[in-house]
Amino acid sequence: MRRDHKKLVFAIALASFITKVQSFEDLFTHGVITVKVGAGTYSLLVDTGSSNTWMGAGEPYQPGPNSQDTGETVYVSYGDASFSGEEFTDDVTLDSLTIQGQSIGVAISSTGMRGLDGVLGLGPSGLTQGTTSGGGEIPTVIDNLFSQGTIAAHLISIAGKQISYGKTDASTFVGAITYGPITGTSPANTFWGIDGSFTYGPSGTSILATTAGIIDHSSTRTLLASDAYSTFLKLTGATTDQKTSFAVLDSCDKLESISFDFGGAIFQIPVEKYRWPADQNTVIGGDVDKCYLAVGDLGTKSGHGLDFILGYNTLKHFTVILDTGNSRVGIAKGNASLL
Repeated sequence: MRRDHKKLVFAIALASFITKVQSFEDLFTHGVITVKVGAGTYSLLVDTGSSNTWMGAGEPYQPGPNSQDTGETVYVSYGDASFSGEEFTDDVTLDSLTIQGQSIGVAISSTGMRGLDGVLGLGPSGLTQGTTSGGGEIPTVIDNLFSQGTIAAHLISIAGKQISYGKTDASTFVGAITYGPITGTSPANTFWGIDGSFTYGPSGTSILATTAGIIDHSSTRTLLASDAYSTFLKLTGATTDQKTSFAVLDSCDKLESISFDFGGAIFQIPVEKYRWPADQNTVIGGDVDKCYLAVGDLGTKSGHGLDFILGYNTLKHFTVILDTGNSRVGIAKGNASLL
């Protein structure tokens, strides 16, 4: 959930760990992970677009025996959601993986969370800078899993319906992993930022030339800079539905694939992977017989340093490696059996 960017906040349920892998149920929107913090258990939004971990939006925080109030306040704004409260440290357990003394936010007030207890922040730690009254940078849960020796590598891998901590699971993808460095373009480089381009159809008509964007599993849709989104609408024949804000057509029959070029590799996004699932039309307030597309308008023109967001409805079809240790992102074609 990128700070200061509006997006839908929905939830999907995550279930049990297998060693250092956690599986989850796909409800076409976001991931929600069950996390034990102190003496309580919370349902937190899995968010690769922000980095603070916090709870208290729903279930109140129950401090554990090792809980400590740091005396600092904390505030994070996500555009259409926010929270403010106090910073504590406490033990955080991701099923079998325990982090000692993790900084957490405990909400006194929050908006826009729609039944969630809070957020599990999996973005780079730099995004925490300035979120507490002390102003410093806060190590994330992944930072601390690595620094405390709980995981062997400073990375996570998100694939289909599971998250792997500290490793890449070869069973989750087919073919090779393509890696690219974190983009040098600001402000995308403060997130899981990458450089890439989008084309449409077998003719390779450009939608968006090579530019910087980010990975964000809490964004339901893939979002394009406004000028690129206008091009996408013209190429597909879609219009923006005022009721749902989604791109919409009467039928998906004439649509063609989108191609995403990253690190010199071309990743195909077939129609069935970027259309909104028809049986979920009513979830967004849409008509049952329309074709909605999970590609939206970022709200700013290209050239501002963050021109696209690869969102959950696209990313779930790929294995994505967020590698802090090597300052890079990896993408591979997902194993269809995990979807």
